[in-house]
Parts: sequence; C-alpha cells; structure tokens
Amino acid sequence: MVGLALGWIGLVGTIFGVILAGFPRALLMANAGGAWDNAKKYIEIEGIEVNGQKFGKKSEPHKNAVVGDVVGDPFKDTTGPSLNPLIKVVNTVSIVFAPVIAMISLINPAAGPLIMHLISILMA
Repeated sequence: MVGLALGWIGLVGTIFGVILAGFPRALLMANAGGAWDNAKKYIEIEGIEVNGQKFGKKSEPHKNAVVGDVVGDPFKDTTGPSLNPLIKVVNTVSIVFAPVIAMISLINPAAGPLIMHLISILMA
C-alpha cells in the first residue's frame, strides 16, 4: 500500500523506518525483559541490601521485582523476538511487490496517489 501510494521512494523510506525503529526496539525489549526476570531471581537467591537492611523473599523489594517479572517475561519471550519477523515480512512483501511499484512509478509518477484514492473508494 505504501509503495502504491507514495511510489518507490516512500517504500524505501518505510523499509528504512521499520529497520531503524524495529531493531533497537527488539534489542531493548529482549534485554529489559531479561533484566527484570533476573532481578527477581537475584532477590530470591541472594537477597538485596537497601540502606543497610537485607531483604529477601516475601519482602517489599521482592514484591516489586515480581511485578517487574510479570512485565519482563512477555518482553523477553514474545514481544522483543517478534519484531525480527516483522522486519523480515515487511522486506519480503516489499520485494514481492517491487516490480509492480517500479512499473507504476516509471509509467506515470503521479499514478501512486490516484491508485491510493481508488483503493480507498473501493474499501469504503
């Protein structure tokens, strides 16, 4: 849709944006999820010292770490790794439709907005 609406330059921009935004986001989410998961395990096994007091399992810091673990598990196991296939799918679909987009862009550079308008009318 982006390639048909904005031409090949818009498609390249979309691919570039997906890669630039998706890759660091996937790294951030996978690593943050692992850190939250390991924080809970660390408190359970080693305990944590705050202002000279030692806290372990069933303490307030442990309860907070459990909440972090609830958020961290989906980050680590699903959300972070799922962004990699998203990047691959966007690139694959772009490659499949690249000849059509290039042909439309070469034949009539103004055809992109016209095709997008026709698609929006058909979908309404």
